[in-house]
Amino acid sequence: MSDQTLVFVFGTLKEGFPNFQTNRGRRIPGEYRTAERFPLYLIGERMSPWMIDAAGEGEYVEGQLFSVDTETLAAMDLLERIHEANGYRRIEINVKPTIAANGEEIVAFAYVKPPASLEEVHIRKGPMPRYALEDAALYRRRAD
Repeated sequence: MSDQTLVFVFGTLKEGFPNFQTNRGRRIPGEYRTAERFPLYLIGERMSPWMIDAAGEGEYVEGQLFSVDTETLAAMDLLERIHEANGYRRIEINVKPTIAANGEEIVAFAYVKPPASLEEVHIRKGPMPRYALEDAALYRRRAD
């Protein structure tokens, strides 16, 4: 069995959302949220969900938790362009089940944008606590 990694997804990688086909992980039952507040925005013409690496600002962000293997993590890293200057960064954050606000915190990876990459002129919505299906309906894939 290959190594498994926990990944907290809050945007297009969630089950039922536009980039879920890249996420071949096993979903951990339940809904989760960040243990700290983070700013989550819809950004630019593509209406991409960006969680900014600015713990303590914004909202508690809701999402899903997945256990992924090495290949799936590599595919997610590629989609999120973590090795490109304008891509996301994969960092460890703490999350917890939404039903147990005082529940055990779990360390998981999340894809975030550095604060310096955020320009207010590109913010279309937010900060917000969740990326919903109506937000996903506005999303446009990158034309690589």
